[in-house]
Formats: sequence, structure tokens, C-alpha cells
Amino acid sequence: MSKVANEKIDTSVEERLQALFELQQIDSKIDKIRTVRGELPLEVRDLEDLVAGLETRLTKFTDELTALEDSITEKKNVMKDATAAIKKYEAQQGKVRNNREYDSITKEMEFQNLEIQLAEKRIKEYKANIISKKEVVEISELELKEKQKDLKIKRKELDDIIAETEKDEASLLKKSKTSEGLIDARLLNAYKRLRGNVLNGLGVVSVERDACGGCFNKIPPQRQLDIRSHKKVIVCEHCGRILVDADFLTGKK
Repeated sequence: MSKVANEKIDTSVEERLQALFELQQIDSKIDKIRTVRGELPLEVRDLEDLVAGLETRLTKFTDELTALEDSITEKKNVMKDATAAIKKYEAQQGKVRNNREYDSITKEMEFQNLEIQLAEKRIKEYKANIISKKEVVEISELELKEKQKDLKIKRKELDDIIAETEKDEASLLKKSKTSEGLIDARLLNAYKRLRGNVLNGLGVVSVERDACGGCFNKIPPQRQLDIRSHKKVIVCEHCGRILVDADFLTGKK
């Protein structure tokens, strides 16, 4: 067994409770720092996702507009080719030798005219679609600019807060790890579970005015004596928090 493991086993209940109480104080300070940041990290992340979504949407619309413009060019070429074909057939009509040839050329001319009409219809549809999409693009671009502006402001707010607190947080996190090393795994896991289950993050509380410092329920005198003896880890019967005596607040043992 390692030296560290032996040290954890040999640590007295009082020393473990003291380490646990100190860990709680350190973690509470870290909680306070993170509370100052508030919802900013989430707001920044949400805005980043929104901006990315708007950018993707605009790219999609831009690609669709390009495709519509290409389709218009394609239909104009169809009209150009059909017009050229009609002129060719008109020239051929004067050289026909019988009604059968004349009817055949006439049908070809009718077909080319239908191609022109269909192309004109499609061009009108494409142009209407382009107008509609450009309106959406314009609205999306305005929204994107607003969200990018909001994101820039929120990022600066977050960066400023992080710059002010990251040094303190790093120092506290280091102290937190050191304190965790003095506590056996089972007790440490219980503490972390308690912290995760309560809103204020207090897994360890002192007895104040004969009551639990977490849920404020009264603690029987005999149980208070057991807590002050530091012989075993005692939890609140009502909220499950680990209890220490008020002397820990002043550093007395």
C-alpha cells in the first residue's frame, strides 16, 4: 500500500472533519466566483450556436440564389436556341416540296415556341423566388449582425470576469485538491454527492444555535455532544449534511 494511502487511513476523524470543513470553505469560495460569472458562459455558448446557425442559413440561401440565377441563365439559353431554331425552320418552309414536309417543320416550330413559353414561365417563377429569398436574406443578415454584436458584448463581459477571477479560482482549485487528498475516498464521495444535491452547495455545515446550519432543524443535546467529540462522522437526520461543531468556524479544536 502506498504512503499516501497509509496517511489517509491513519488520519484521525477530527483531522478528516477539519480537512472536510476547510474543503467546504474553499469550494464555497469557488462557487461564489462562478456565481459572479452567472449565466454568461451559457449565454455566450447559446449566442455562438445561434450565430453559427444563422451563418449556415445564409450560406444555404446564397447557394440557392446562385442556383436560381444559373437556372435563369440556362432558360435564357434555351430560349436563344429555340429562337434560332425557329428562324432556321422559317427559312426551310420556303423550300418545302410537299405538305408533309411543311407540316413537319410547322410542328417543330410549334414545339420550339412551347419551349420558349415554358422557359419564360420558369424564368418568372425563378425571379419571384429570388425576390422572396432576397427578402429573407436581408432579414437574416440584419439578425446576424445584431446577434454578432450581442455575442461580442457578452464575450467581452465574460473575458473581463474571467480575467478578474481566474487567478483566484486556479489558486482555490489547487487548495481544494490538496484538501481532498487528506480525506478518504468514501467520505469525499459522500461530500461531493451532498454538494451536488443541494442548491447552495453546502455538504458540510456547523451546528449553530443548537441547529443544523444547512436545514436549521434542531439537533438533540446528546447528538451535539457526539459532534463536539470528533469521534465519528455525524450527519443531520433531516437533510443528510455532514455536521461539525462551531469551534471549526474559529479554528479551535
